[in-house]
Amino acid sequence: MKIVIAPQAFKGCLSAWQVARAIERGIKRVWPDAECILLPVADGGEGTVQALVGATGGRTIPTRVSGPLGASVNSFFGILGTDAAPDEPLTAVIEVAAACGLPLLPLHMRNPRITTTRGVGELIRKAVEWGCRRLIIGLGGSATNDGGAGMAQTLGVSLRDRRGHELPPGGAALERLTQISIAHLLPKLRDVEVLAASDVTNPLCGPEGATAIYGPQKGAKPAMIAELDQALAHFAAIIKRDLHKDVRDIPGAGAAGGMGAGLMAFLNAKLTPGAPLILDMMRMDDHLREAALVFTAEGRIDKQTAYGKAVATVAARAKKQGVPVIALAASLGQGYEALYESGISVMLPLPDTAMNIATSMRRGEEMLVAGAERAMRLVGIGRGIAQI
Repeated sequence: MKIVIAPQAFKGCLSAWQVARAIERGIKRVWPDAECILLPVADGGEGTVQALVGATGGRTIPTRVSGPLGASVNSFFGILGTDAAPDEPLTAVIEVAAACGLPLLPLHMRNPRITTTRGVGELIRKAVEWGCRRLIIGLGGSATNDGGAGMAQTLGVSLRDRRGHELPPGGAALERLTQISIAHLLPKLRDVEVLAASDVTNPLCGPEGATAIYGPQKGAKPAMIAELDQALAHFAAIIKRDLHKDVRDIPGAGAAGGMGAGLMAFLNAKLTPGAPLILDMMRMDDHLREAALVFTAEGRIDKQTAYGKAVATVAARAKKQGVPVIALAASLGQGYEALYESGISVMLPLPDTAMNIATSMRRGEEMLVAGAERAMRLVGIGRGIAQI
C-alpha cells in the first residue's frame, strides 16, 4: 500500500517533518510494509523553506539578520536543489517570519508602529550574493506592519520625509513619507524573478486590510490600527505617484503587514497562492498517482482551512485523482465540515482525553502516532467490509 503523508507544521509544537514522521510511525504499527511517501507541506508561512529544501534536495543556509526590533537574530534561507527543476535558475526560498516573525518577540514587546522588515531585505541580499536569480518569498507570521519599507531601504530604496531624512523603522513612520527613489536599488535585483507566496487575499488597506485583520495579533490597539491603516494608505499613494504602481487594492497586498505590496512595488514580485506553488514544486500530483491513501494534518482545522490552506489544497489534488484523504488535527473548529467538500474523507481529532493547550502541545507527537494508528485500524475494517 502506497500512502502519501502531507501534513503542515503544528505551530509552536512540531515541524511538518516531525508531524509526517509521527504519522508514519502510527501507520507502520498497523501496516509495517506500507510504502510511505513523506511530503511535508506549507502554504507560504512557517515550514515553507523546510518543505521545499527537503523536497528538492537543497540546503538551508543559517545566517544572522536584523530582527523585528533591529537587534540581530538567528535566521536562515533555503537554496533549492536540482531535484526541483534542473533547467531553472538557482532559486532561494525565504520566509518573512524567519527575520521578523511573531515568535521572535514576546507579547509585551510587540508593537507594529516600530517593528521593521529590515531583516527580510538582508536575507534577500544574502540570497542574491549567493547567485540566486529566482526568489520564492513566503509571506506569513510577521510581527510587522511597515509595507515592506524596511526591506526596501535595506536593498537601496530611499524613503524620505519632507526634510529629506530617511524614514526610521516601523509602520507609523510611513505617514511622514514624501518621496520614494529606487535609483540606488541593488543592481543585481533587476534581473531577479520574485514570487511572493501567500495564502491570504487581503488588500493593503481598509476594513479587510493588513492592519485591521492582522494588526491586533501584532500588538496593535484600536487607536493604533486606525493610525497604521492611514499610514499604509499614504504609503500606497506615494508609491502610485512616484513608481506608477497601484498596489493598494490588489488581493494579497496586505499579506505580512503589507509586505505583499512592498514586494510588488519595489521588486516587481508576482503574488501567487502559496500552497499550489509549493505542491507543484514538490510534484505532488506525480506522487499521488497509484497512492491508495493520503494523510494530512494541521494543528486546527476549521472553516478558514478551506480558503487556500495547504491541507485543503492537498485534499483537492487527491480528490481529482480519486484518492481518499484522512486529516488529523489537534482540534476541529467551527465550520470544519466544509472541508469534506474539499476532498477530505474523514477528520479525526487527536486528543484522547480532556486536556489544556499546554498538555496538548507536550503530547503532540505521541497523539499523532496514536491517531494515525487508530485511523489505519479503521481503514483495515473498511477493507475487510469491502471484501464481504
